Amino acid sequence: MSAWIVPLAFAILVWWFSTGVILWLDGFSKKFFRPIFFASCVLLFFAFWGISISSTQDTVLGAYCAFTCAILIWGWQELAFLLGYITGSRRVLCPADAKGWQRAWYAFQTINHHELALLVLGIVLAVLHVDAVNTTGLWAFVILWVMRQSAKINIFLGVLNLNERFLPDHLKYLQTYFRRRPMNYLMPFSVVLAVIVVTPLWIDIFTATESAFALTSKTLLATLLSLGILEHILLVLPFSSEGLWKWGFREGR
Repeated sequence: MSAWIVPLAFAILVWWFSTGVILWLDGFSKKFFRPIFFASCVLLFFAFWGISISSTQDTVLGAYCAFTCAILIWGWQELAFLLGYITGSRRVLCPADAKGWQRAWYAFQTINHHELALLVLGIVLAVLHVDAVNTTGLWAFVILWVMRQSAKINIFLGVLNLNERFLPDHLKYLQTYFRRRPMNYLMPFSVVLAVIVVTPLWIDIFTATESAFALTSKTLLATLLSLGILEHILLVLPFSSEGLWKWGFREGR
């Protein structure tokens, strides 16, 4: 039964550490942005290479490798966004008179290139996993994509904690497209639906007698989805989650 503890701890550590590293890299002076982005592109190539190999291996090591590579791929697009290389076609403040669907369209324009990049990455991963015996990496990316899309929409509709400090100075205009509210009507549905999906996974992990690979893969994915739920909840609690990555922030971002 304790076989799930190691992948649980691994997923939490990778989630926490990778987020902090991205924030730390984004805190460098702009003169370092190009070499940082170039290095991340090299790492992206090796992440795709690693996931193409691990997708053919239904082993515990294969599950860890696929999961880690998926996080690296996701981290690349997050870093590309925060560095300002892949954001959107609109990079100005939201007009004060913009409301309803017009405001939503303006908000989408600020991240449309970013969303296209996510779609391309997802398609490449899907192609790499045709006839794969290890789909851990693909599902990890899907979980990250779905939960991040949900978080974006909830932040647009309004939450208590906007986590403004995560945005560097050159992306501060995005704050004008957010709303600060104690709660919005979508948030409860987002959390409940995610809980409905993750609960059978945890039940299966604790009760089923599966192979070490299947147990490791499911635990990694269930933990990642659970962390996504936690991130949603932290958006509406009366304290910020920024303290979790205090070590990754630099002054003057």
